[in-house]
Amino acid sequence: MQFAKRLEPLQSNVFAVMDIAKAKALANNRQLIDLSLGSSDLPVESHVIEAIAKSLDDKSTHGYLLFHGTQDFRRAAAEWYSTRFGISVDPETEVLPLIGSQEGTAHLPLAVLNPGDFALLLDPGYPSHAGGVYLASGQIYPMTLREENNFLPVFEEIPAPVLAQSRMMVLSYPHNPTAAIATLSFFEQAVSFCQQHNIVLVHDFPYVDLVFAENEAPASTNLKSFVPSILQADLEKSISIEFFTLSKSYNMGGFRIGFAIGNRELIGALRRVKAVVDFNQYRGILNGAIAALNGPQSGVQAAVDSFQKRRDVFVNGLHRINWEVPTPKATMYVWAKLPEPWSQDSMNFCRSLVENTGVAVSPGVGFGKSGEGYVRFALVHEPPVLELAVEKISQFLQLVH
Repeated sequence: MQFAKRLEPLQSNVFAVMDIAKAKALANNRQLIDLSLGSSDLPVESHVIEAIAKSLDDKSTHGYLLFHGTQDFRRAAAEWYSTRFGISVDPETEVLPLIGSQEGTAHLPLAVLNPGDFALLLDPGYPSHAGGVYLASGQIYPMTLREENNFLPVFEEIPAPVLAQSRMMVLSYPHNPTAAIATLSFFEQAVSFCQQHNIVLVHDFPYVDLVFAENEAPASTNLKSFVPSILQADLEKSISIEFFTLSKSYNMGGFRIGFAIGNRELIGALRRVKAVVDFNQYRGILNGAIAALNGPQSGVQAAVDSFQKRRDVFVNGLHRINWEVPTPKATMYVWAKLPEPWSQDSMNFCRSLVENTGVAVSPGVGFGKSGEGYVRFALVHEPPVLELAVEKISQFLQLVH
């Protein structure tokens, strides 16, 4: 049987290798502490669950849900965005519901790229950003992120021949996996650069709320911390689209609900792609999302406080065992440079760690070539479990030395 060539780049997946290593650890009766996946372990707020549960008894919610039927959700998303960032949004033409923001980042290349066109992606970056480009038969130019540049890309490094064929740039800050944040001035540079070169600017924004208290927040928000939207740097929405998800702020990862806001032509193009791939979610899930966006936000701040406490416990623990890592300002991750003798072998480090201790983490190389030499820890367990993980990591490091 012969398959399309576009599947070939999708065959390599270091996380599948890690799944095998985790299974081997379990088979050897290791207690698994999985810090490799960024899936929140925190509960969904009760008022969100109640809105979904109430929908189940409403027979009108049981059928297909087409675009017009998402109007209430689109209005809620537009109002949430306008309140948060002070920018007006038309819910009819500038908002699109998504089955998680990953649907948007995977489908948008089909609307933007012709075969052979370049997409400019962060390296290291979220792996699924590449998948949509490959499915669109596009090429990827990796924008290298370096610690000395605060894990921000240097646009001047992009070769002129690549720029001439580039149709899309994908940014994502706060950043997975490095936990770096970007300023409004950086976004203004990105918008100006993309306008100059006629490039669509995509911002994947799942960690909009997971920014910690030591970061200064403007008086306009009732949350303790704040990061800018790309549309604050592109007030006319000339070239930009931004993807949001309720997976992180509202712990709704399994409900698969997100949305896009931005340039109406991009929203329209993405809607046309979506129309031939799927309908929308069950209406009850959208009702739950409306309750999350419109309801009390105390649960969001509680989640932020929880991840900040976990961050402090875990980072302090690593420091105690002489693994010096920076304290992240955002996200649910710690991005750590590997000690010797593992400094350029993140895959084998992670495989050996889980097989010997049961502690599973993500190899930096899984996020791109420039991620080699690092590992990512996901803070998806309570502090006592994180402390146990540090103890096991310490024993492993002593064993290999």
